[in-house]
Amino acid sequence: MAGLASAVDLAHAGFEVTVFERSAEPGGKIREVSIDGLGVDAGPTVFTLRRVFDEIFADAGDNLDRRLKLTRATLLARHAWSHGPGLDLHADLPSNVHSIGEFAGAREAEGFVRFAAQARRIYRTLERTFMGAPRPSLLELARRVGTLADLWNIRPFTSLWTALGRYFRDPRLRQLFARYATYCGSSPFRSPATLMLIAHVEQEGVWYVEGGMQRLALELAHLAQRKGAALRCSTAIVEIVVQRGRVQAVRTEAGERIPIEAVICNADASALAGGLFGAGAVRAVRATPKTRRSLSAVTLAIRARTSGFELAHHNVFFGTDYRKEFDDIFGRGRLPSSPTIYACAQDRRDAAGPVRRVERLLLLINAPANGDSPEIDDTELDLCEERIFRSLRVFGLRVEHQPNTVIRTVPKDFQRLFPATGGALYGPVSHGWMASFTRAGSRTAIRGLYLAGGSSHPGPGLPMAATSGRLAAAMIRSDFGSTASFGTAAMRGGILMR
Repeated sequence: MAGLASAVDLAHAGFEVTVFERSAEPGGKIREVSIDGLGVDAGPTVFTLRRVFDEIFADAGDNLDRRLKLTRATLLARHAWSHGPGLDLHADLPSNVHSIGEFAGAREAEGFVRFAAQARRIYRTLERTFMGAPRPSLLELARRVGTLADLWNIRPFTSLWTALGRYFRDPRLRQLFARYATYCGSSPFRSPATLMLIAHVEQEGVWYVEGGMQRLALELAHLAQRKGAALRCSTAIVEIVVQRGRVQAVRTEAGERIPIEAVICNADASALAGGLFGAGAVRAVRATPKTRRSLSAVTLAIRARTSGFELAHHNVFFGTDYRKEFDDIFGRGRLPSSPTIYACAQDRRDAAGPVRRVERLLLLINAPANGDSPEIDDTELDLCEERIFRSLRVFGLRVEHQPNTVIRTVPKDFQRLFPATGGALYGPVSHGWMASFTRAGSRTAIRGLYLAGGSSHPGPGLPMAATSGRLAAAMIRSDFGSTASFGTAAMRGGILMR
C-alpha cells in the first residue's frame, strides 16, 4: 500500500518512478491464495478510512468509485463467547446502543455511549496533528494538539485494558473493545488507551471490496502506471547502493544495476538494519529488537461447507482467558492455549443468512513473531490447527472441509514473505506511551533513502500504510522537487524545456 501510494503521488507530480516488487503481483501483505482455482483473501480483510484512498485517486485526477465497487457494511462484526449470547456491532451508533443494552443492560449501553464519544475525541485530536503529519516529537505533538489538557485526553499513559474498565463492567464488552489493540499487533494490557480511536474508525465505515482486497492493490498499481510509473513484478532488489553518504543505485537479484536519485523502501525497517539491502544501507535505521516485535499469526485459508453458527462476513470467537492469551504470546513466546479466533466468511455480506454451498473462509489466531527461530515446530502447529476447529465446534460452528482445501500460513511463512520480521505483521509493537514516537519516520540517516509501510510512521493497517507512502512522497517532492522531470512544455517568449 505504501509503495503504491507513493508511486501514484510521485508519478503524478512528474517524477520518473519505477516500482520493484519481489512477488508476481503487487499488494505486499494484501495477498490472495488460490484453492481449487478460486481466490481467497489471505491478508488484510477489513477496509476502513476509505477517504484516504478517495484522496489518493482524486489528487491524481481519478475517482475511486470508477475503479472499484465498494459496498458499505451495515454489520461491522459478529462476536461470540463460548457461553451465553453473542453480540453484533453495527455501523450506526443507535443500533449499537440498543444491541448492547439488550446484551448487557442499560448501564453498559450508557458506558458505550461515553466510550464512543471518547474514541471520537481521540481520533479527531490525532487525525491531522499526528496520523497525517510527519512524525512529530512529543513536544511538537503537544504544540499541535493545543493544550496539555487535550494531550492528556488522548490517554497516552493509561493502558487500553484499564481505560475500558471506566466504561464497561461486563468483562465481555471489555474483551471486545480491547481487541482493537490487535489491529496494531499489540496486547491491550500493554498498549495505550489512545488505541480506542480504532473504534471510531470502524464507526466511520467498514467497506466490502468487490472481487477481493487485492483489487485495491491492483487498481492503485494501474493508477500509478496510467500516471507514467513503471511496475516491475518478480524483481527483487538485493542492494541499495550507497556512496558518499547518499543512495546512488539499486541492484536487482539478476545483477542489474539501476542508477537512482531516491529510494522509498517499503520493506520492514528491520530488513534495512539487518543488511538485507546491502551493507551500505544498514545505518539508515535501527532494527526492531525481538522483544519489540508485534503479533504474527496462524491463518487457515479454506474452502468448506459450514453449518450451525450463522456467520456474518466478519466474526470473532473469544477465548476463555484473554490475559493468558497475550501472556502466552508476548511473555512465553508460544501459541495461546485458548486463542481468540477471527473468521472472515468472504462469500457473505452482513448477515444475509446461510450460504448453502462451499464457501471461502479465512481463520486467524494471533501468534508470537518467532518465525526465525525453531521454537514452534510442525507438531505444535498441527495441534494448533486441530484446536481451532475444535474450539469452533464449541461455538456451534462446524467446518466441513477436505485436507487439500486448506492453506496454512504460520510465523515462519510470514518471515519468508517479509524477511527480518520473525513474521511480525505490524512492525514494532505499540506497547507503552512512547511507542508511537520511536517508530521510524519517512527520512533516514542516508540521503535519498526514505521509509514507508506499516513499520514506519504513522503505523500499520491499510490506510495508515498508504498515508506513510504519501508522507514519504511529500518528503521527496520537498527534497528533490526542483530537479524533477516534467513533461515538455513550450512558453511564449521562452524556450522549449523539459
